[in-house]
Amino acid sequence: MPTSAPPSGEARPRSVKADVLAGFLVFLIALPLSLGIAMASGFPPISGIITAVVGGMVVSFLGSARLTIKGPAAGLIVIAYGAVQELGGGDLTLGYRRALAVGFVAAVIQVVLALMKAGALGDMFPSSVVHGMLAAIGVIIVGKQVHVVMGVTPESGETLELLAQVPSSLMHAEPEIFLIGGISLLILLGMPMLPWERVKKFPAPLVVLLVSIPLALVFDLSHAHHYTLWGIDHEIGPRFLVSLPARITDAVVFPDFSVITSGASLKYVVMFALVGSIESLLSVKAVDSLDPAHHESNLNKDLFATGIGNMLAALLGGLPMISEIVRSKANIDSGARSHWANFSHGAFLLLFVAGLPFVLTKIPLAALGAMLVYTGLRLGSPTEFVKTYRIGSEQLLVFVTTFVVTLATDLLLGVGAGIVIKILIHIKNGASPRSLFKPTLDIETDTEGMRIRVRGSAIFTNYLGLRKQLDVAREKGLPVVLDFEHADLVDHTVMEKIEHLVNEGRRIEIAKSATERKKLSAHPLSAHLKSR
Repeated sequence: MPTSAPPSGEARPRSVKADVLAGFLVFLIALPLSLGIAMASGFPPISGIITAVVGGMVVSFLGSARLTIKGPAAGLIVIAYGAVQELGGGDLTLGYRRALAVGFVAAVIQVVLALMKAGALGDMFPSSVVHGMLAAIGVIIVGKQVHVVMGVTPESGETLELLAQVPSSLMHAEPEIFLIGGISLLILLGMPMLPWERVKKFPAPLVVLLVSIPLALVFDLSHAHHYTLWGIDHEIGPRFLVSLPARITDAVVFPDFSVITSGASLKYVVMFALVGSIESLLSVKAVDSLDPAHHESNLNKDLFATGIGNMLAALLGGLPMISEIVRSKANIDSGARSHWANFSHGAFLLLFVAGLPFVLTKIPLAALGAMLVYTGLRLGSPTEFVKTYRIGSEQLLVFVTTFVVTLATDLLLGVGAGIVIKILIHIKNGASPRSLFKPTLDIETDTEGMRIRVRGSAIFTNYLGLRKQLDVAREKGLPVVLDFEHADLVDHTVMEKIEHLVNEGRRIEIAKSATERKKLSAHPLSAHLKSR
């Protein structure tokens, strides 16, 4: 005999309890990361906490994706730091306030895009371009933060110049600071390799804090002093610790809109709006695929909520926010069931900063730098190149193009170059210019389902037309059979998007082709062509 479901009055408290617990565990991860991301962005450390609090306690109720965690992200570090440096002209305080103005205008654009129902544009961007961009961001983060781990301020320069200065920084490293940073990095790298599952589930950033803060106390970093090691004099002190305002209200800083119409400001507005929106939308899609309930989020509502959150964060002195994938996955793994987990993580951050600010000022910058180096290494790992190559050599070409151009110029040009290369590859593989932006679909519908025959090409630039018909089938409750028999080209992006829809619970089947089709690699989601 089946057991009866518990009354709703009993189920809800259990759900809220699970969400509060998940929110607390995410808070433990978000606290150091929010501080470190803000520091690396050229913003005051407290600005990262402001963003996470707004992302949790405000955005949760604006229609955001229910299991995503909103807050500052490593993917926007490069843009934020560039805006502070360029707009301030050497004055970091002025650059910070002008970057806030840029963030506010970019947030307005996000809201407008959401109202225009442009959230689906996140489905268009090919993964090879996005991963190439993120890999470049990872290398840039490592280039900047590895010197922080060693307690050295490098000469200013581009990413490759900063990486070239690593041997010099090693020779001039502050021993005690390097010890803290090195141990922190070893913890982050080593914990995932441990054989004990229970230990691996413990948040590594929290372990870093539990080790690095006592070391900072042992080395008396709170007071400026000298010490001699191997005949060399070293000076350390509070400059190697997190600095916070005396009161949380003192952290509120208003934007400076004086140069918002300048070319430099508009460039960063576009980058914040474009990259931030793409990253956030892709993160939401990824989190939906991890959701045990296979709940499909409304991308337009989430983009709207993120835009409103970014407007408020900018007015309070915070960083731009996105839906953050690592914290969101930790949220799901911790048993989160609703938006109350995101709210709880923001509430815990606010309570901690308001009630125990003195603890934050004991955190060594080297420990935060180690967390960011670890994040950068994961983003820019050589395994990303290998994984992309296995999907197809043409995907690797797009990935490397985006990666190299981003490192050599900026994110906007890098993404643009990757997209152009991918379009040229599609044309070479048989996609006609006429079919680039509009798919040719033959649709048959009956009471048993919908059959969609694709002619011409099915590629990332025309995917939204196919997605529209898939959404129509979902609204009617019909299963779908996709027939690519007569398609000249089906690219990896389309195959990947369809797999995501299936993982979210959509009833979609790809019909087996009666004739042989040429796959560009052995990967199950490889692009494939009509045999010639």
